[in-house]
Amino acid sequence: MKLMAANVLNNSKRGKRGRSWLIAALVLAVILLAAFMSLGRRDITVSAARARRAEIRSTITTNGKIEGINGFEAHAPAATTVLRILVTTGERVKAGQLLLQLDNADALAQAAKAQAQLRAAEADVSAVRSGGTREEVLTTESQAAKAEAQVKVAERNLQALRRLQGQGAASAGEVQTAENRLQSAQADLSLARKRGTSRYSPPEVERAEAQASQAKAALEAARNLLAHSGIRAARAGTVYSLPLRQGQFVNAGDLLVQVADLKNVQVRAFVDEPDIGRLQKGEPVEVTWDAFPGRIWKGTLSNLPSSIVALGSRNVGEVTCAVSNDDLKLLPNVNVSVGIITAQASGILTVPREAVHQEAGQSYVFRIENGVLKRRNVQTGLSNLTTMQIVSGLEENSQIALNAVNGNPLHEGLAVRATTE
Repeated sequence: MKLMAANVLNNSKRGKRGRSWLIAALVLAVILLAAFMSLGRRDITVSAARARRAEIRSTITTNGKIEGINGFEAHAPAATTVLRILVTTGERVKAGQLLLQLDNADALAQAAKAQAQLRAAEADVSAVRSGGTREEVLTTESQAAKAEAQVKVAERNLQALRRLQGQGAASAGEVQTAENRLQSAQADLSLARKRGTSRYSPPEVERAEAQASQAKAALEAARNLLAHSGIRAARAGTVYSLPLRQGQFVNAGDLLVQVADLKNVQVRAFVDEPDIGRLQKGEPVEVTWDAFPGRIWKGTLSNLPSSIVALGSRNVGEVTCAVSNDDLKLLPNVNVSVGIITAQASGILTVPREAVHQEAGQSYVFRIENGVLKRRNVQTGLSNLTTMQIVSGLEENSQIALNAVNGNPLHEGLAVRATTE
């Protein structure tokens, strides 16, 4: 009995030891399997975001230059000196107000000279049209009267010699000589009469008339120069450019002053050819200037491009935008940034633009579901440089993958670990 009891006790101890080893082996197998599965899964770290409702604006951004509307600029009519400057930059002026005075001494001298030349030319025209000066006309008339008297004397002499020839008292040679004298006297009379009626040829008359016209034009130019020696405002506005100082010498054509109504200005800008199709008149415009950080001026697109031109390496179209400038801070000729808002909406479902992929004309995103990427086809709408609208195919607050941290491509079924939202 004791022996049997001892054997049972020994068998029981061996069974317990066997079960312990079995349990240990099973635990080790589970650990190894989990480690293997973990190594096989190899989760990829991705940056992620959530689909949220927000405002989105589609904007064309470019650079532009401010220009005054209904402005004018004055240039020096001739080389002269600035005598007086009566306004300052930034000053509001009225229409017709005298802005500056130029030296007009040379203009006065030119006007006097032109006046004298015109009078002389008009006298020449009168002379050629009437056959000469008064003295020349009197001389011509005297010569014609003398020639006429000589013709009458020659006629009487010829008649007398012909009677004598009939009586045998005069020879044929004497009669011939008398006839020649009459012809010569008649020729002198004809020439004298022509001098009185058409002394000058048509080209000579035209030349005198042309000289008179030239002298008249010179006088008008001199008078115009005098009229513009005092520079006046063509219309009310603000003086925004006055590149002068009193006593300065200016050449003909030099800019003197620029004036414009700065309460309403326009921006001239260039839009790249691919974006022109998005433009429509009346679209909102926002203008910013580095001189006033954070300040935004509102306006509208007023003119669309009428042609495409090369600008460096770009093909662009020129647009103009009407901008309100009530505080008069925007100044003509400054460079500004221009944003043309082609579309905008609020309260729409949006995702970062980099989350949307394209394949065969189909847009899709990768939604993260239980740590695995699931492809979701979506329909997109408005977009800008950073954000895109999701019209359908995705729910609000869905977590979507943007890109893998290690740069590897994303694909359906990839196990991932999101780091950001």
